[in-house]
Amino acid sequence: QVQLVESGGGLVQPGGSLRLSCAASGSIFNIYAMGWYRRAPGKERELVAAITTGIGTNYADSVKGRFTISRDNAKNTVYLQMNSLKPEDTAVYYCNADIKAWSRPRGDYWGQGTQVTVSS
Repeated sequence: QVQLVESGGGLVQPGGSLRLSCAASGSIFNIYAMGWYRRAPGKERELVAAITTGIGTNYADSVKGRFTISRDNAKNTVYLQMNSLKPEDTAVYYCNADIKAWSRPRGDYWGQGTQVTVSS
């Protein structure tokens, strides 16, 4: 069984920073792309940032230049460094990973979500 566990959310003032972490654990054979999504109140879930197994990254236009996604393959962990946070970044952030587990088909896995609130 594979699990994704997020940490690092919280309350921060506008202009502040937060770092989210997401660790994958379980019977993992290989992890392919990893990413972060968010869902703000009253809005649909959107992709924030994604990273391939190499160094390829992709960002939503709204976070380019402020957020940085990275991963530590040895730790099966993906990070999201969020700087210059704005109130409109307030959302539940979800980790996502494309994983091939032992004895299971390759598929998408999701974390439980972590709340990020940007407010003065």
